Amino acid sequence: MTNLFIGLLSVALATNTPAATGPPAAPSNGAPAHPALIQDPVEAAYRKVLEDDDAAEKDVLKWTDDADAFAKAGAGDPRITLNARIRQRLKEVKAEYEDFIQQHPDHANARLAFGSFLNDTHDEEGAVEQWEKARQLAPTNPAPWNNLANYYGHRSPVKKAFEYYDKAIQLDPRESVYYHNLAVTVYLFRADAREYYRLTEQQVFDKSLVLYRRAIALDPDNFVLFSDYAETFYGTNPPRWQDGLAAWTEALKIAHDDVEREGVYIHLARINLKLGHFNETRRWLDAVTNSTYAVLKGRISRNLNAALGKPPANAPAPAAPAK
Repeated sequence: MTNLFIGLLSVALATNTPAATGPPAAPSNGAPAHPALIQDPVEAAYRKVLEDDDAAEKDVLKWTDDADAFAKAGAGDPRITLNARIRQRLKEVKAEYEDFIQQHPDHANARLAFGSFLNDTHDEEGAVEQWEKARQLAPTNPAPWNNLANYYGHRSPVKKAFEYYDKAIQLDPRESVYYHNLAVTVYLFRADAREYYRLTEQQVFDKSLVLYRRAIALDPDNFVLFSDYAETFYGTNPPRWQDGLAAWTEALKIAHDDVEREGVYIHLARINLKLGHFNETRRWLDAVTNSTYAVLKGRISRNLNAALGKPPANAPAPAAPAK
């Protein structure tokens, strides 16, 4: 694949934005939209833009699948044509957003959705402009605050990310994603967090962990979130091995399949090795059978053998002593 094709494909796949960074999600109780909103011509037009955005993603997925099948059949190279079709499809969706916003410049949700579209198509400055407008039009909507915080967390100033995440949490304290985002940012930018929140280094770690636990309390079956939380214990200063062991033990309870479970086994083996629990380390390693983890399993096995004073399994036999 050409770099252009990969870039266009990644853009196209991302145009269907998640609820946390796009328009507000439907009510959690599953209630349908209010009939008045359905009948409102402006809202109907807005929904049409969102539907066309979704349709564009499906088109790109189908075109990509067809192109792969075409190439496998040895019938030529359709990538140039595919690139052009993707560009044209995204251009059409962008034009729809622009036309709608020109007619309804005070539609906060349209600004929010268009910002996410622009961000996914690598126009970050354009996205920030739309999200800022959405924030001004609907200052009590936490989504633009969160989206802007994501941007500042990547592009700086990081302290503005702290401020905006805090605001999103204040506006919607029941949204797990906001706590998770702030927890990650505090953990990664500890020096900035120390200065902004006036905390010691250990207090910064504790703050991040508290935010993770609040996110987990709101989304207890989210394995990715729980794994992210458990991995933070590797980076604390000093590492909190016992806390990490407890976290991964809890993560194992919500693993959804064998791949996730065996990934947890790897972490449990690694931490038990750090704690000197060699029998437990071997037990967890023996439970790992998926080839995805073969390299990590081999590395931990070698470290375990070294700790036990044993040669690696594939090491040559020692030379016989000279007579």
